[in-house]
Amino acid sequence: MRAHEAGALHGDLGNSGPPWLRTPGDVNDLVARLWPGNVARAADGALAVAGLGVREIAAEFGTPVYVLDEDDLRSRCRDFRAAFPTEDVYYAGKAFLCRAVVRMIAEEGLFLDVCTGGELATALAAGMPAERIGFHGNNKSVAELTRALDAGVGRIILDSFTEIDRLSALARERDVRPKVLIRVTVGVEAHTHEFIATAHEDQKFGFSLAGGAAIAAALRILDEDVLELRGLHSHIGSQIFDTSGFEVSARRVLALQAQIRDARGVELPELDLGGGFGIAYTTQDDPSPPADLAKRLRKIVDGECAAERLAVPHLSIEPGRAIVGPAVFTLYEVGTVKDVDGIRTYVSVDGGMSDNIRTALYDASYSATLASRASTAPPLLARVVGKHCESGDIVVKDEFLPADVQPGDLVAVPGTGAYCRSMASNYNHVPRPPVVAVRDGRARLIVRRETEEDLLALDVG
Repeated sequence: MRAHEAGALHGDLGNSGPPWLRTPGDVNDLVARLWPGNVARAADGALAVAGLGVREIAAEFGTPVYVLDEDDLRSRCRDFRAAFPTEDVYYAGKAFLCRAVVRMIAEEGLFLDVCTGGELATALAAGMPAERIGFHGNNKSVAELTRALDAGVGRIILDSFTEIDRLSALARERDVRPKVLIRVTVGVEAHTHEFIATAHEDQKFGFSLAGGAAIAAALRILDEDVLELRGLHSHIGSQIFDTSGFEVSARRVLALQAQIRDARGVELPELDLGGGFGIAYTTQDDPSPPADLAKRLRKIVDGECAAERLAVPHLSIEPGRAIVGPAVFTLYEVGTVKDVDGIRTYVSVDGGMSDNIRTALYDASYSATLASRASTAPPLLARVVGKHCESGDIVVKDEFLPADVQPGDLVAVPGTGAYCRSMASNYNHVPRPPVVAVRDGRARLIVRRETEEDLLALDVG
């Protein structure tokens, strides 16, 4: 990345000119949309979240540590509930799930989607009402479906003909009629990374619309009358910033609704448009407020229903990372600072790809700031890297940090609430970090740090 491009990753560089013309104080700036709502620099220059300083957090819980601003997460839940008051808003369990967060989103009136037995177990253990859970996944096992039926999960999203047969057999055995949606692959390629675009034809999810599998699945379910077909589900990907893809997706899936009506005289009462709304990882990202998204999505659905002469179905959305992603930052301690022959400065922290694989996996971009103090040193273009034995162990590809960054400093990376802890690993036998929730100046541990004893406890050889 060229220096002037990298400069847009931190600070208000879009308004302050080229990075080399910035004043030294710019490296201390926080761009509001990148950070949880209760994060600010305290009088001593260190970051604080909800009034609690990051140095105190590091002293009590160690580093690396994921820091959740609880009121920020709750506020984002409320924003989506307010924007979609008559719709069902599903929190994405795969983004980040633990019992404390399940309780938070349940208290704020959200629904929850899960995609494995483990996620379902966590949701139920936390007391999430089963009727407010949607069960996703492209290969749900008999055991997982059995547990979903026994728990009374509200919606099961079907992904294959095998799954239709599997669930139908279980439903007959139990003399129950579960409510289901059909996941439709609508052939829309969202403008996002290949691995998080989920509606183009060549991928593992859903029933193909173009190939006729989706209509065949719907008609089979209706004709067999074992499962209660409530509607269709579409999801075009993640980290999406515009609604043009949703317009095409809604047009195609509602045309399928009309086909089903014409073939069987049934208007399905529900539609899940997915979501995957984008968040700001860098200053180049500009996400839309929930109210704007709601206005645009309703206009799209209303227009397409009118064109197909369909009653407007009950709508569900899945914001994805947009709720938990911005509510968390990761706090690291700097271990080494290495200038490599004037080519690049590497700032090594005590975590890395084991707590955030997204940079390596998706070429994702992140921001970072010196968190334990303010600095009057000039900006230094640096690469924040981890401690793992991989050259691709990169946390932040390019970022301006103060030139006096040194071992022992704390560095914070915002926007790490979604998929970082969920996708964390024990690569190089590194224990996974804890998650700490902060509210009203007090911190509480909601996921404890793994220990070497935990790792050895699994090693039975």
